Amino acid sequence: MAEPPLTRVTLLTRIRDGRDVDAWREFVRIYGPVVYRFARNRGLQDADAADLMQDVLRSVARNAGRMEYDPARGTFRGWLYTVTRNKIYNFLNGQRHRPRATGDADAQERLDATPARDEEGPDADWEREYQRRLTDRAMDLVKDEFQPATWQAFWETAVDGKPAAEVGSGLKMTAGAVYVAKSRVLARLRDEVRKMMDDEDNP
Repeated sequence: MAEPPLTRVTLLTRIRDGRDVDAWREFVRIYGPVVYRFARNRGLQDADAADLMQDVLRSVARNAGRMEYDPARGTFRGWLYTVTRNKIYNFLNGQRHRPRATGDADAQERLDATPARDEEGPDADWEREYQRRLTDRAMDLVKDEFQPATWQAFWETAVDGKPAAEVGSGLKMTAGAVYVAKSRVLARLRDEVRKMMDDEDNP
């Protein structure tokens, strides 16, 4: 059975102790992929995105002992977004001054270029990556709450994109039962993700 998650506030309090290995492991598990994918979406190559992720995590580690969580000053993920965005800007700006084999766009233009629609705002892909990571964590946490066939019906329809009738045939379930299973798991995942978000935003 998956261990209960640390709330975001508890986690942010515990990482102030650099020796709390479990808290840091959980922190890296949640936020590391968000930083990495955001950097990749901004045009960084794999190795550069991995290096930047490590740099951001080092910044958090250096400042963790002085961090006081105050939601009135904004969310932690908002602060982390700012740190990450600034480091990406510095990286791209530095790249602009180096000779390259192909032409390189202006750092600010590349930083602002995002696959998200303009009306979503410049941090839309950051929020998407953050929620995607929380969803991955939520799936780990809630999987054991469901019967194997229920989880399989959810996974094959929602994740693999298979038609309900095909999934039902393989699991000896009606298509209607597959839809019900998928809906139950999705509702539970939404609740778990919302709870994780609320833990950070409303301590």
